Amino acid sequence: MGPEDDGRQSTMTPAVNAARKAGIAHMLHAYRHDPGTASYGLEAAEALGLAPACVFKTLVAATEGKGLWVAIVPVDRLLDLKALAAAAGAKRADMADPKAAERATGYVVGGISPLGQRRRLPTVVDESALGHATIYVSAGRRGLEIALAPADLVRLCAARVAPIAKVP
Repeated sequence: MGPEDDGRQSTMTPAVNAARKAGIAHMLHAYRHDPGTASYGLEAAEALGLAPACVFKTLVAATEGKGLWVAIVPVDRLLDLKALAAAAGAKRADMADPKAAERATGYVVGGISPLGQRRRLPTVVDESALGHATIYVSAGRRGLEIALAPADLVRLCAARVAPIAKVP
């Protein structure tokens, strides 16, 4: 049993397939997900022994006149909705309805990956990601993270990079 398989579930997800198809260097890290956890991202950081600043959560926001957008921010930060709206060229942004986020991405909340989404949504990655050699994002299910270079994530998502995170 290696880092790609914790013995519970297959590690093959649309996100993993997207990374493999793109030929980017990546590594999968599985952990036992606690269904009662309050923060999926902080759970991942703790379970994998990682600094929260290098583990990023994938959030979906509804922007005024610009549709749904994906925001990728460190798990120890909050999404600055005003900054996301500015990056999206919208007047305002609010967190998307969880069911709408799940329908658009094809993933469940807590396991939404920026990679391999059902419908690729416009994406903004917080600028802090570029300060790390490797970052971790959901690999498409709760309990599975994918480690990759931030530049590869930005390229694969055709993402914008902007300061969209704020300290809680």
